[in-house]
Amino acid sequence: MQHPEYEYLNMCRHVLQNGNQKSDRTGTGTLSVFGHQMKFDLQKGFPLLTTKRIPFRLIASELLWFIKGDTNIRYLLQYNNNIWNEWAFKKWIESDEYKGPDMKDFGLRSEQDQAFRQRYQEEMDKFKDKIVKDDEFAKKYGDLGPVYGKQWRAWETTKGEAIDQLKDLIEQIKTNPDSRRLILTSWSPEFTPQMALPPCHTLFQFYVYGGKLSCQLYQRSGDIFLGIPFNIASYALLTHLIAHECGLEVGEFVHTIGDAHIYNNHIEQIKTQLTREPKPFPTLHINKNKQSLFDLEMEDLKIEGYDPHPAIKAPVAV
Repeated sequence: MQHPEYEYLNMCRHVLQNGNQKSDRTGTGTLSVFGHQMKFDLQKGFPLLTTKRIPFRLIASELLWFIKGDTNIRYLLQYNNNIWNEWAFKKWIESDEYKGPDMKDFGLRSEQDQAFRQRYQEEMDKFKDKIVKDDEFAKKYGDLGPVYGKQWRAWETTKGEAIDQLKDLIEQIKTNPDSRRLILTSWSPEFTPQMALPPCHTLFQFYVYGGKLSCQLYQRSGDIFLGIPFNIASYALLTHLIAHECGLEVGEFVHTIGDAHIYNNHIEQIKTQLTREPKPFPTLHINKNKQSLFDLEMEDLKIEGYDPHPAIKAPVAV
């Protein structure tokens, strides 16, 4: 039987062979296809890719950040998670208060200019330190706007009230598991312009059958090399956590992507990854002494049996 990681690897090959060359918001350019779906049987192991190392710690801390309803990178930095830094840093260097060296177009320039890359890292390190230590600075420049956590836990209504979508979803899974409305959405047309990055993973739905919980994610835009491996593991983890709370086993994770793309400066990295053979998926362990996912912390989540190929570095397009 084919290793389940080929769901991802076959998508990579498909986009390399059939992708459309498109411009994009970042100016980097992509190979893109519209509409792709992958399915992972979560009974066959936790889908943390093995053809390159994927840091589970970053995935878990980001998901717990969403679950807490937090939108400020301070929490992430406290767990040495830097995956959202670029968007907050961009807000800082484009502000009138910033007096440091010119960092405009830093994403592209840092790839080509080693001296600039060093200056950029120095400014980023100062920024991160100030976010962690300065409450007022963190409040002003660490917040990313009403991104995922806000929409999941405190969706604003026209009446000025807040809907806890995640809490309501879990209650519905427990009390009405055959419902076809087990849905959470992060896409809010009113608040999307205020977000540092509009939601890429926009909507997910759960399905209960035979004592198993399955999840389908609709992702409007997917960075195949850097982003999608995180998204696969993140929503697999969310499915495990909700199944744990609801007394269910895990079923399938179905990943449906709108614009699935490989950035032009990730093509060689993808080709390297495709030369590697997948290894067995690891196993996820959740602290059995904590039933509610709202009580979980990083130390309650463990991965065992993870032996991937080495990491492959690539620049983030911002």
